[in-house]
Amino acid sequence: MQITDHFRQQINDGVLAQDAKLPPIAEIANEWGVATATAAKAIKQLQAEGYVRSSTQGTFVDLGQRQTTGPDRLQMLRVGGSGFRPGERVEIVSAGLVPAPTEVADTLGMESGAQVIRRQRRYLDDQGTVALSTSWLPGNFAETAPELIEAGPLPKMTFGLVEERTGRRAVRRRDLVELRPVPEDAAELLGIEAGTQALTMSNFYWDQHGSMTEYATDFFGVGRQLSAEYDLP
Repeated sequence: MQITDHFRQQINDGVLAQDAKLPPIAEIANEWGVATATAAKAIKQLQAEGYVRSSTQGTFVDLGQRQTTGPDRLQMLRVGGSGFRPGERVEIVSAGLVPAPTEVADTLGMESGAQVIRRQRRYLDDQGTVALSTSWLPGNFAETAPELIEAGPLPKMTFGLVEERTGRRAVRRRDLVELRPVPEDAAELLGIEAGTQALTMSNFYWDQHGSMTEYATDFFGVGRQLSAEYDLP
């Protein structure tokens, strides 16, 4: 686990970039003082999580179709100061204050039609669209963070900007994975026919006071994968 964690962190931090070659199994085993079977198991775990590919030439960083979720970006932001994996970029599709749809109002705990911030962005890498992400935040955040309603890059990612300007730090989240039909306005950006069932992840974030700070839904790009790893008690 320690070997896997070490290389996973190096990849997430960009120390090992896309296509970088990892040391041979024998070298890893020698450096960590473990059996070659143990070192091989660590690398197989990285491969199973979608971080590397192995061939007769060796093991190489290959994020490929691995999905980066909102919680991933929050963790990367706090650990390494950036919420993007190497090679990723973001395109701001739209931003502004809009009346809250019923679903959004219910989720954020406000009246339907109340003003909320809606930010939509598309994450891309060399493989194409990673995800189309739409965030909904309380409208009053625009008073202290007007950048949230501007269709341009933020000085920090949404999480960091909200925390810096309002003092409201995301401390709890809930994730919901489900199939949803792709809406008309998202179809072209995803390269999917409108109405097609697509894999989505919705993230709900609460601050240290128990109030919701953000509700976001990502429609994943074609062929993207979700993976997660947890320590078992």
